[in-house]
Amino acid sequence: MKNSSPKYIEISKAIIAKIEAGELLPGDKVPSENELINMYKISNTTARKSLLEVELQGWANRIKGKGTFVLNRSEDKHLTRILGSFHAIKESFSDNLVKEGFTPKNVTLEKTIIDSGISININGKNYIIEGNVLKIRRLRYADELLLKDETRYVSMALCPKMNMMELNQAFLKIYEDKYHLKLDSVQRTLSTTVTYPEEENNYFENNLPLSVFILDSAVICENQKVVEIEHSLYRGDKYKFSIHTKPQLISEKK
Repeated sequence: MKNSSPKYIEISKAIIAKIEAGELLPGDKVPSENELINMYKISNTTARKSLLEVELQGWANRIKGKGTFVLNRSEDKHLTRILGSFHAIKESFSDNLVKEGFTPKNVTLEKTIIDSGISININGKNYIIEGNVLKIRRLRYADELLLKDETRYVSMALCPKMNMMELNQAFLKIYEDKYHLKLDSVQRTLSTTVTYPEEENNYFENNLPLSVFILDSAVICENQKVVEIEHSLYRGDKYKFSIHTKPQLISEKK
């Protein structure tokens, strides 16, 4: 007579196998109880025990009211971020860290209004925000380690009184939900540099030369007005960037 494992153990092993195979990445949402019920034709109790087992094995973390998310278990704690996905850009930096099992912290270095406008060159084209611009420089930490030195410039004409907001959610969601802007595209470039310990204005606290990614971007509305320009530095020893595209984007270039 064969000794078969309980159904919830089999399901938890199937979920863990997907994580190990890279089908579910750190920060990705594990199928919910209802999804497991529909997939495996099981009871609420079995579905709940399946997710609990994945969590107990250290592969995922349940966040109340949001779901169960894959933890970052890599030895070097690299964070993978997607370039080219509009959906990914809308997700909060801090929320993503929480999903992966980190404790986020933000330190605001500067929050001022510039009255002379700002511009940036991306892929050979100048993007300009005219008039008053809100400049926000923040240090973004995970478990007390600085991951990102972020500077954003926001159009005060398109986003009036944004300087009075706490800015706890993703900026793109604020533009859409608070100011009802219709976003058209995000233009981005990714480059690299080396920052040295003795450099002025270096907050990474590195004792040796540190490679960093430089992300420059411009967020363009449907009317082709620029609502945001970003210039941010990411730790090169903690980040990986993946590229996301769609077949229609390729066909449009032909």
